[in-house]
Formats: sequence, C-alpha cells, structure tokens
Amino acid sequence: MLIDLSHKRVIVTGASRGIGRAIARAFAKEGARVAVCARTQADIEAVGAELATTAQAVIARAVDVTDTAGVKAFVDEIAAAWGGVDVLINNAGQGRGGNLNTLTPEQILEHANVLQMGHFRFIQAVVPHMRKQRWGRIVEINALAGTQITPDGIPSVVNRAGCIAMSKSLGMSLPKDNILVNTLNMGWIDTGQWDRHYREMPPGTPREEFDAMVLKVVPLGRFGKPEDVAGMALFLASDYASFISAASIDIAGGMGGQIAYYPTLKRDFGAAMALRYPSPDTQA
Repeated sequence: MLIDLSHKRVIVTGASRGIGRAIARAFAKEGARVAVCARTQADIEAVGAELATTAQAVIARAVDVTDTAGVKAFVDEIAAAWGGVDVLINNAGQGRGGNLNTLTPEQILEHANVLQMGHFRFIQAVVPHMRKQRWGRIVEINALAGTQITPDGIPSVVNRAGCIAMSKSLGMSLPKDNILVNTLNMGWIDTGQWDRHYREMPPGTPREEFDAMVLKVVPLGRFGKPEDVAGMALFLASDYASFISAASIDIAGGMGGQIAYYPTLKRDFGAAMALRYPSPDTQA
C-alpha cells in the first residue's frame, strides 16, 4: 500500500514527545509539510529541527491550548504560509488520576479546559480552512479509558469520554464538507508515563514485576509503541480512508473491559511490594 502524503499540510499538537512526536516524524518522513506545537518553546524547536531533515517544510511554535486566540493565530499562520490546512492530529493533553476523595471540581474543570476544550479550539480553528478547500482529515488522539470506564482516574474517564463523543458528533456533521473526523483510543502505550507509575511503587520494587503486573490486562502481552499509533494516523489521513468518519478505533493490543481491573491490580501489587520492601518509617 502506497500512502502518498507528500503534498499534505499537517498540524500535530502536543508534538514535543511521545505519540505526538512519533506522528509528526511519520508525516515528515512521508514528505508532508508539518506544523508542530507544544507548551515549551525549547522542546518544540528541537522537534522542528529534527523534522526539517525529512519534511517538505516545518513550522514549530509554542502554543497554549487553553488560549483560544493563540490557537487560532497559530492555525491561521499555517494556512497563510501554506495555502490551507489538510490534516489536524489533535494529540495535546495528558491523563490525570484522582477519585471522589482526592479531587476538587476545579481540578476536573482544569483538565477539561486542556483536553476537551483544547481539542475543540483546534478543530474550530482548522475547520473554516478545510471547508474552503472541501477537504480535511481530523484525527483525535484519545484514551481507552474514555470508552471502557474504570473505577478510578475520574478526570481522564470523564474528559476522554467527552472528547470521544465530540469526535463522533463532528464525524457525523462535517463529512458534508468532505471533512472526516475519527478518534484513536490509546491503551498502554509506552511513552514514558509508565516510568512515573513505576516510581509510585515502594522503593525496591523490581521493574520487571511491575511491568508484568501492568501487562496482565493486555492480551497482546506488551506495551504499545508510539509508532503503533503513527501508522493508523497516516492511514486515516490518506485517500484509503475516504469513507471512514465518526469511527472510534482502539489501539490497545486487544485490551477492552480488562482495563477496569487495573486500579485494583495496581493497588494490590503496591500493597504486596510495601510488605516485601518496608520503608524505614514503617519499620520504625
């Protein structure tokens, strides 16, 4: 299958690392013009320098996705420089944990402003340009927790579900303008966040045992790679996907409802490790 994206004008948000960076690399290698953004200027400039070796053209800017005017200015700059926008990869926004006992309403709203509204701001900014040319592809990068509800991590569950619902709604309303919208829902993709989860375990916990615990709920038995996501993003941006819209595609190695068991697995595993590797305070 030959996917020709050499003339496409692509925006990738949250592109300074992980999935966003892998997707930007993939489009650059296909010779697309790639615009990338993230919060930190130095980080996104480094990505832009890397992409410049393969992409047809690159624009790299620091953008705050909670700034409506800043988002629009970034999109308008790209459209003016390149004559339009063909593809939006809406990747910005991280997961957030917490439950009824640990969260405030304001924390959930703060997460929603970055995630749901951040995605909405970019879609609202690109759609007028896509309508002018009657062609556009929008790929939402979301999480499996938005489709398979878990008993913890309320901000991620609520806000990812909102993003997925928005993607499906727009995937039904925008095709009349030949703008197709789809969502990719991530399972356990190894982008560095598992290092953070591992550090939450008691000191001394063997990493291989932690990884084995995490992967108990993944039928494929491994972590996904950012490149596993990039391939599907390329496909959805191509003419091969010209009849796909409002689709919700899980990239999770076969994991579905099993994700609901993970909080219990993690809690029980942490308790077992605390018994095996008691802290000095506990011993005292």
